[in-house]
Amino acid sequence: MIRVLRRLVFLLALPALLVTVWWYASDGSRSIYAPPLRTILGITDEVWTADRFTDDVLPSLWRLAAGYALAGALGVALGVVTGTYRTVRACAEPVLEFLRAVPPPVLVPVIMLFAGIGDTMKVVVIAAGCVWPVLLNTVEGVRAVDSVQDETARSYGIGGAARLRYVVLPAASPQIFAGLRQALSIGIILMVISEMTAASNGLGFTIVQFQRSFAIPEMWSGILLLGLIGVVLSLLFQLAEHRVLAWHRGLRRSQRSR
Repeated sequence: MIRVLRRLVFLLALPALLVTVWWYASDGSRSIYAPPLRTILGITDEVWTADRFTDDVLPSLWRLAAGYALAGALGVALGVVTGTYRTVRACAEPVLEFLRAVPPPVLVPVIMLFAGIGDTMKVVVIAAGCVWPVLLNTVEGVRAVDSVQDETARSYGIGGAARLRYVVLPAASPQIFAGLRQALSIGIILMVISEMTAASNGLGFTIVQFQRSFAIPEMWSGILLLGLIGVVLSLLFQLAEHRVLAWHRGLRRSQRSR
């Protein structure tokens, strides 16, 4: 119990300090561009009503989930193939390095030409940016499979799909989750960027509309809401990672105790 309370204090101490500093530092502000935090929080419940959540927040979360899931599936599948076969890796590596170096926001106009300006475009933009950390971490995880474990599986006739399921994916899963963690933050950024271009709803669209109409406190409330969504999604991801990789942490603890 004491350990949990200590961790909770460490988790909340810095955010509480920053909010307190912002509250008192901005309390006397008369700038239209930097309103007091008191004002921003005071209008939040008026701006982000249930209808606005349905019309703007939920579509954004759906696009993020679809693009993130697509990137995860493609990244893991291509990463397993690339990491398993040396010839594929040698041929694909220059192309992967080139494509990874292209910033996904630059691809928005190109993707719009092929996918239009609807939800498909936004999902593809998110997937195009999120796939790289998943793919590259999966490749490294597959390449790092313990050779003794791999040879033991082969000697027992474990190959094909069974080897992938029981040897490769469990061994590479810590690296895969590291890539998925990076991809989540990238996906939130691309979700907003894609909604700032040719959109009619979504968090990014709404924040830009507030900015263009000089509704600055409302704009700041949208930014704060976006940050809170990021925190919640990160915590949910940590819970899922904690559950899925429980065996890995137990293995590391047993190794340290030897």
